[in-house]
Amino acid sequence: MDIDALARVMDQTLLKPTVGYQKAAEWMQASAGRDFASLCVSPFLVPLASQLLGGTSTLVCSVVGFPLGYSNTESKVEEAAHLVKLGCHEIDMVLNFAALLEGDEHFVLDDIAAVVRTVKQTSGGRAMVKVILETGYLEPADIERGCVLAVEAGAAYVKTSTGFGPRGATVADVELMRRTVGPSVGVKAAGGIRDLDAALAMLEAGASRIGTSAGIEILEAARTRA
Repeated sequence: MDIDALARVMDQTLLKPTVGYQKAAEWMQASAGRDFASLCVSPFLVPLASQLLGGTSTLVCSVVGFPLGYSNTESKVEEAAHLVKLGCHEIDMVLNFAALLEGDEHFVLDDIAAVVRTVKQTSGGRAMVKVILETGYLEPADIERGCVLAVEAGAAYVKTSTGFGPRGATVADVELMRRTVGPSVGVKAAGGIRDLDAALAMLEAGASRIGTSAGIEILEAARTRA
């Protein structure tokens, strides 16, 4: 098992609402040297992550419209632009799944496109957007529509879950999302992925990125199994 390759497809995640600077700094220092694709942190922790990850291959990721997706588009745009200016390379935004469930596809498309456009402009094209569908609230047809709209809006990835919804990622979700977006758009599986077997199952189903708060434990399990 290629441990380095596994680390490079993982977003090591810290979005717990009870973690402040001191605990976050310890967590970032423990995670920084492991070649994760990114550390995905709460918005207020982005400056600290940018400082501690400087000079490493691990990027800074944070969240917009999190976790319910129903922020005004203007608020999402402003938040995304500010996070990029603070050092974010990747933005995981929650689409407005209430609008998606009502069939307001124009609203959903415009909401995503506005954030994608702002992130590209603010970063000079260096940052990207992942769109969180929150699949636990959606039927398969809704997941397909959400994926199609995210791709049309220019998102680089579609993502299953926030980890705060009714359930996390499933293999069936990931398989459906991969079939829908094709090979050129990323699929991120997140929510409830806490061990090596779960991570490998998501990768086998078509995920190109894994979001987990158990990245270190998963890598240690992979080393033990290698």
